[in-house]
Amino acid sequence: MLNKKVEKAINDHIVKEADASNAYLAMASWCENFGLRESTEFYYEQSIEERGHMLKLVRYVNENDGRAHIPAVKKPKEDFESIAEVVDLSLEQEIAVTKSIHEIVALCDQEKDYGTTNFIQWFVQEQQEEESLFRSLKDMIRMIGIEGVSLIMLDNEIAKLRQATAVEPN
Repeated sequence: MLNKKVEKAINDHIVKEADASNAYLAMASWCENFGLRESTEFYYEQSIEERGHMLKLVRYVNENDGRAHIPAVKKPKEDFESIAEVVDLSLEQEIAVTKSIHEIVALCDQEKDYGTTNFIQWFVQEQQEEESLFRSLKDMIRMIGIEGVSLIMLDNEIAKLRQATAVEPN
């Protein structure tokens, strides 16, 4: 049976995953409107991935005698100044998600909920990878910029990142 404090914390986190999915969907749409093909696909994939994280948490709560709560859809930001702003906001969002995951880990330790501690470690690792990915994109932008040909180079680099981080279907 899932500890009630932990259940609440996971339900609170489900909102963050849903918001992240929605935010990435808006970012994908923005990229698509600006002809950034690889960035578009990257952000659509990020949106799908975040929704997958949300579903994983929903199922965990429900399968462990808890009750998952499905959040309302929050309208994300839709207009951005540049791809640099999109990447900055992505990193900020991932840092906030990481903080929430770490709070769940700390609560699990406090409540001696070892099953959830074990389950949530996957998310800890995932967040390390996500933050690293967006820091890499920020570094690329800092090095090559976002004007003219640099924007095309950045979009091509995102294609390489997509290939390098592609997950094989189960």
